[in-house]
Amino acid sequence: MRLTHQLPKWSILAPLAACVLLGLSFTDIWSSLGLGWDAVLAAGLAAGILAAVFHAEVVAHKVGEPYGTLVLAIAVTAIEVALIVSLTMAAGGSATGLARDTVFAAVMIILNGMVGLCLLAGAGRHREQSFGLHGVSAALATLAAISVLTLVLPNYTTTTPGPTYSSSQLMFIAVVSLVLYGTFVLVQTVRHRDYFLPAVEAADEDVHAAPPPTRMAVLSLLLLLVCLTTVVLLAKMLSPRLEAAVAALGAPKALVGIIIAGIVLLPESIAAYQAARANRLQTSLNLALGSALASIGLTIPAVALVSLATGWTLSLGIDAKSTVLLLLSLTVAALSLGTGRTTVMQGTVHLVIFAVYLFTAIVP
Repeated sequence: MRLTHQLPKWSILAPLAACVLLGLSFTDIWSSLGLGWDAVLAAGLAAGILAAVFHAEVVAHKVGEPYGTLVLAIAVTAIEVALIVSLTMAAGGSATGLARDTVFAAVMIILNGMVGLCLLAGAGRHREQSFGLHGVSAALATLAAISVLTLVLPNYTTTTPGPTYSSSQLMFIAVVSLVLYGTFVLVQTVRHRDYFLPAVEAADEDVHAAPPPTRMAVLSLLLLLVCLTTVVLLAKMLSPRLEAAVAALGAPKALVGIIIAGIVLLPESIAAYQAARANRLQTSLNLALGSALASIGLTIPAVALVSLATGWTLSLGIDAKSTVLLLLSLTVAALSLGTGRTTVMQGTVHLVIFAVYLFTAIVP
């Protein structure tokens, strides 16, 4: 992200337009548009998410590390949790597996789709790229631990039947997830920050850019709050239409989770792709793996808290097919990112696994 002395107009107009759409939604003026109005609301939702992430980046760049990373993670996670909770509330608490489907989709999209596309794009332009092993190894180890504990282990506990945790188990796993993610953030931003820095930072203009003015950062903070509010309300309005559209296609309900994860991860995906194309693979992998860790390490505790407070049943365990794909993805990631150098081969393998995941999600 390249900052100037003032915010771009689109980042101010997007939340304002979302507020206008919300106001019009409470009237009968647009009721005759039907699907056309739904498309407008969906566009407003996407614009609100993009603007929210942009303003979170402005605030993060102002406050610096380690707080900047937390601002970005919390902002994106707030959007994801808002979408999950809005859809679950619209379903009356019956969508017990929505959080699981969304988190699993986020991990698969990042670990295979985002990483695969970045490796392929970067290697296609620069033939071979390198990165630091220590930071990527720490991220993969943390991601593997949190993924298995939250998405696989519930299938094998016996206190409660089915792919669920008991209340005490759910609280314990939520705390464990926060401990793992918090330790990773500490390592990434304080104790071993050099593990996650590119080998050559001189060409990275974003790293050395001057922090934004205080007035600009304060305005971004206010607009960030507006964006998060509009995203929550727009998601609540669109949730019945989204589930109805998936049902009309005859697709499994897991597709709803894939759509949510895809919307939330779009800004990070674009940034990671651009970094890989610019031969900054270390930055690209930091964005990708950091997003995966924030998605699962913060979303699961947040949703667990909502579940415990409301009494909703939270199904976390994934099925056998998804378990195989998750373990395959983690194994391939450890192997392909275990040498510090990547080519088009690694990118192709990750993208093939991602294609298999998407196809089997629609045609199980």
